[in-house]
Amino acid sequence: MKLVIAEKPSVAISIAKVIGATGKKDGYYEGNGYKVSWCVGHLVQMANPDKYDEKYAKWNLSDLPIIPSEYKYQVSKSTKKQFNILKKLMNEKDIDTIINACDAGREGESIFRLVYQMTGSKKSMQRLWISSMEDSAIRDGFNHLKDGSYYVNLFESAKARAIADWLVGMNISRLYSCLYKQNYSVGRVQTPTLAMIVNRDEEISKFKKEKYYTVDVLLDGFTLSSNRIDDKYEAEKLLNEIGDTIEIKEVTQKEKKTSPELPFDLTTLQRECNKYFGYSAKQTLDYAQSLYEKKLITYPRTDSRNLTEDMIVNIVNNILGKNAFDEQRIKIVFNSKKVTDHHAIIPTVSSMSEDISTLPESELKIYRLISNKLHASMGYPLVESTIKVVADIQDYEFSSNFKTVINEGFSQYLKEYKVKKNEDVVITDIHEHDTLKVHGKEIKEKYTTPPKHFSEDTLLKAMEIAGSDALDKDTFVERKGLGTPATRAGIIENLIYKGFVERDKKNLIATHKGINLVTIVSDTFKSAKTTAEWEMKLSDIASGKASKDEFLKGIEKEIRDTIKQYSKAVKL
Repeated sequence: MKLVIAEKPSVAISIAKVIGATGKKDGYYEGNGYKVSWCVGHLVQMANPDKYDEKYAKWNLSDLPIIPSEYKYQVSKSTKKQFNILKKLMNEKDIDTIINACDAGREGESIFRLVYQMTGSKKSMQRLWISSMEDSAIRDGFNHLKDGSYYVNLFESAKARAIADWLVGMNISRLYSCLYKQNYSVGRVQTPTLAMIVNRDEEISKFKKEKYYTVDVLLDGFTLSSNRIDDKYEAEKLLNEIGDTIEIKEVTQKEKKTSPELPFDLTTLQRECNKYFGYSAKQTLDYAQSLYEKKLITYPRTDSRNLTEDMIVNIVNNILGKNAFDEQRIKIVFNSKKVTDHHAIIPTVSSMSEDISTLPESELKIYRLISNKLHASMGYPLVESTIKVVADIQDYEFSSNFKTVINEGFSQYLKEYKVKKNEDVVITDIHEHDTLKVHGKEIKEKYTTPPKHFSEDTLLKAMEIAGSDALDKDTFVERKGLGTPATRAGIIENLIYKGFVERDKKNLIATHKGINLVTIVSDTFKSAKTTAEWEMKLSDIASGKASKDEFLKGIEKEIRDTIKQYSKAVKL
């Protein structure tokens, strides 16, 4: 008999149905030679410092650093019942093989393995690795199970990441909290993210707006504007030089082609849902997860925007169908080399025959956006005609740009998401050296504008690329930037929950507490560069090229050095 362990009950139910384990028991399903049970998220977690020594229950500078020789784990009190069910099942005599069916990624591997270790099971282990909850995908996954040993390095990478985060959180948080008599929380990813928000807010507060002027000339149905003029007297002088007519110096017409973007990964989905619908990153992830469990979209926690080449026929025949698409896009969108754990987020084939109108509005919006994005990604280029009209007056250039759509291409699928603008003026009959009548002229007073506060859209983008300049160009890194697609939403919410950041409509603004923390934390623990370097090493661990122990030794040294530095300062 085989035991299948999913990450949550809803997934276990779907798997059990497909493989014929339909008999409901207490905490699992049984049938057809299988038992199917589930974790409830992280059943097993790293133990708090007081589990090593009771003295750590109180935060004292003299107790730092806390670096255990061997790390302890504990079962969450709230999930102990389900853990005990798994422990019993994993050690039953009739179970010969345990199948890890947790989410196919670093964290899913960790969730299962820690339970497996904690239960003391020695049973044979296999891995189910799927990107869709469709019945066909589940069946195919069970036909291609891999031996658990194939994913040992992935688990080592997950452990390294968790221990690194624990070391930073438990030591550096206590260090600054003790030094400054304030409850501060420092995180490997959390604090560099906060630092970006603080730095942006500082740029805005220090920004000094500058007044400048433009001179506008109203012609036959359109306006030409001068370039920037800093002196009002000069602007007035220029205005007076403009007569009743103006000669067109230059008319430049170009054709512009814009290719479509690739389908969504989680971060780009979160960004666009924030931009178009005002959803937070967490809301988008929750809605997408619900759609995944309803078998309407593929796995959402992905950092890939490509599809695999073996999906071409299925996608073309069953999703794109009769809709026109650009065959040149096939090689761009379908590229197996650019897919890591999971391919891009797309609708499932089975969703094509479902009545999606019954979905909650929030989920329906996201499903439609994912579907439209896929169709757009395979569409023809957007073709536009751009015209620039230029006139010179007293060595000042007056100009205006016009744009008209020749072929809407892929953009036809994305019309509903674009902000409606005033229709562009269509210029058809203007030529160089034409003399046009001036119908009006005026000076406009303008100001330079400061950088904008981060919204979740722009912060997610910044998190995605943060520290990228520190990465080796020849090194493949599974997770670039700050956090992972699946964790970035939680990081933002955590910063708000802990009082370091607050929402102001769509803006994310650092609080006084957040500013204080970034001010006092050493550069190492608030630098995106540090995270990028760590991610390179975690990637090497996952691929078997680097040692978990060596990686952690480096972090332990950083922590010891930082504590030593501040302790000396306190003694002085």
